[in-house]
Amino acid sequence: MKIGEKIKLLRITNGLTQEELANRCELTKGFISQVERDLTSPSIATLVDILECLGTNLKDFFNETIEEKIVFTKKDFFTQEDEENKNEIHWIVPNAQKNNMEPILIILDEAGSSIPQDPHEGEEFGYVISGSIFIHIGNKKFKAKKGESFYFRPSRTHFISNAGKSKAKVLWICTPPSF
Repeated sequence: MKIGEKIKLLRITNGLTQEELANRCELTKGFISQVERDLTSPSIATLVDILECLGTNLKDFFNETIEEKIVFTKKDFFTQEDEENKNEIHWIVPNAQKNNMEPILIILDEAGSSIPQDPHEGEEFGYVISGSIFIHIGNKKFKAKKGESFYFRPSRTHFISNAGKSKAKVLWICTPPSF
């Protein structure tokens, strides 16, 4: 953990200049600047004073635990429509790029398809919620219909396409995130 970087972020979040923080802590602006650039380390007592002026304490400052969101609703979804490929992608867990897997809900219109993905490390899993699809892996094509799933290692170019005349809806999960 870079203490100075974290102090700077807290200072900025609190809308304070280095000079304002220094005045509140009875320190110099130069000292605050050096602390923020990790050129010097404050004593424990000085750090406690700085953190108190920033509205926190040692325990919370050094707590690396991030509140993890567990339940996501439609309000959290990010949606993108691709008229050219006749699909609609719903990122159902926002910011999943930082996670190990990325679930999406993809809706394919008649003759719709996903964008071909280049080979990559990881795994791909999908569950067909409605309609039927083709899974294209390299030069092979597999069909899956409502209630069926697919799973493969993406060692070849791959994509899915609608195999029917009605919309197809697929829950697609890939690791690592690539959408």
